[in-house]
Amino acid sequence: MRIVAICAAASIAALVAGCGKQEPQTTGTPPLVRQMTEVQYRAVIADLFGPDVKIAGNFYPTPREDGLMAVGASHATITPSAFERYDKLARLIAAQVVDASNRDMLVPCKPAAVKSADDACATVFFSKVGRLLYRRPLNQDEVARQVKLATEVTKTTGSFYDGLAAGLSGMLVAPDFLLIGDLVETDPNDAARKRLTGYSIASRLSFFLWNASPDDALLTAAEKGELYSERGLAKQVDRMLRSSRVEAGVRALFADMFGFDGLARLQKDPLIYPAFGLSAADDSGEQTLRTIVDQLVVNEGDYRDLFTTRKTFLSQPLGLVYRVPVETTSGWEPYEFPVGDQHVGIQSHLSLLALYSHPGRSSATLRGKAVRELLLCQKVPDPPANVDFTLVSDSSNPVHKTARARLSAHSTDPSCSGCHKLMDPIGLSLENFDGAGQYRATENGEKLDTSGELDGVPFKNPQELGTAIHQNAALNSCLVNRVYAFAGGHTPQPGDRPLLDYIEKKFVADGYRLKPLLRTIATSEGFYAVGGTATGTAEASVKP
Repeated sequence: MRIVAICAAASIAALVAGCGKQEPQTTGTPPLVRQMTEVQYRAVIADLFGPDVKIAGNFYPTPREDGLMAVGASHATITPSAFERYDKLARLIAAQVVDASNRDMLVPCKPAAVKSADDACATVFFSKVGRLLYRRPLNQDEVARQVKLATEVTKTTGSFYDGLAAGLSGMLVAPDFLLIGDLVETDPNDAARKRLTGYSIASRLSFFLWNASPDDALLTAAEKGELYSERGLAKQVDRMLRSSRVEAGVRALFADMFGFDGLARLQKDPLIYPAFGLSAADDSGEQTLRTIVDQLVVNEGDYRDLFTTRKTFLSQPLGLVYRVPVETTSGWEPYEFPVGDQHVGIQSHLSLLALYSHPGRSSATLRGKAVRELLLCQKVPDPPANVDFTLVSDSSNPVHKTARARLSAHSTDPSCSGCHKLMDPIGLSLENFDGAGQYRATENGEKLDTSGELDGVPFKNPQELGTAIHQNAALNSCLVNRVYAFAGGHTPQPGDRPLLDYIEKKFVADGYRLKPLLRTIATSEGFYAVGGTATGTAEASVKP
């Protein structure tokens, strides 16, 4: 009974860690304010108003920091021009919500007269919508301001729904919506400590696991204080992990981790790579993400097997690039590359091969760097500013016909050789795939040598490279670091190292499976720990 009493009286930090857990402590981070990404924005609008509400417009790209947009979002700035874009989007969305074809479904009440203000109906609308947009209930003053604005617009235009649209569009450009802020409060069990509010815990969970705003059930749990208890928190985490919506969170994680936002800007020389068209570029990231979701979410398999699997999914445009007949004329079909084919693992997918290449040729250096930095979290220094890339870039060189020959000649420069030794042996093993990811056995008529080594493990071809990646211990620690950074929106600090080591050991013990890793982080003390200077509210400057 004494143990139960101690647990019941503990602060959120001890409760989240769980009595009896051997989880190391972490110093925590100051409250963060993150700008909502384009994917998150679209997800929130679709959740609240349905997929038929169109979001037509361009977003400013979220900056990357330490390899992740999820981290860069905490240092993003909403500039005046960006605000103008948000304002335009907000007006278009609000107009669709109150349109005669949608209002019966999206507005939860009817005004007494459509040409007059109706404070009661407006209050219901703004209270309901605001709770989901702001990820917390609106207070009376906030609701009253929206109702007042709606009333004023209605008097001017003679339309109740114009008033609602004005209020809604204003909420869609408010910092409370566009910025995901950590709200903190004094821990009632320890006046010297700060903790996240229940609503901020809910937001962290939801944007981590679903890459979207908290749903009604999670907000209700926050309102009741259930997220402050180990049992209540675990209940919500398990519910969310069982939901199909976790696929969206996993997609967002790996799309960010692999830099797939770059696929939208990917260009290849059509004369050199005629099979690589816009459809193939668009489908390439989807192929890899479908493979990841199938392996890690649907089948709950070993993360390392992503780099040795022959199973994937193909569309017709991708079938042309891979030279595989695809029967479906629209959509996707599962496919398994035959034994002996060098398309093994996601590192041999068009997405990564084409993204980390040049418009008119492959790049062993870019591909090797991608493996080092994206998969193993090993930072490779940038090249000196005065490096001459002429020899490497000349794929028609009559003497140095292959990338290996050109890089061997180039890397004799002492200022280049150190870093090239880290990247080139990896990337050269992928030279069987040209700059558009198509298989080839020769380059300029000369047979390709795809042998190499990764951290002392030799390999002869792309298939064996996948095995070497699978066996590399850095693969596991890198994923743990990436997921933890993605989850919290900040780069792990030295004080987080004991916790990350603990999470990694548990990840290994759980069979290298992603879902248990997500659960470990989502129920860990470090995920919610508040350190540094807490302000009590999350504020940021939005410049209209």
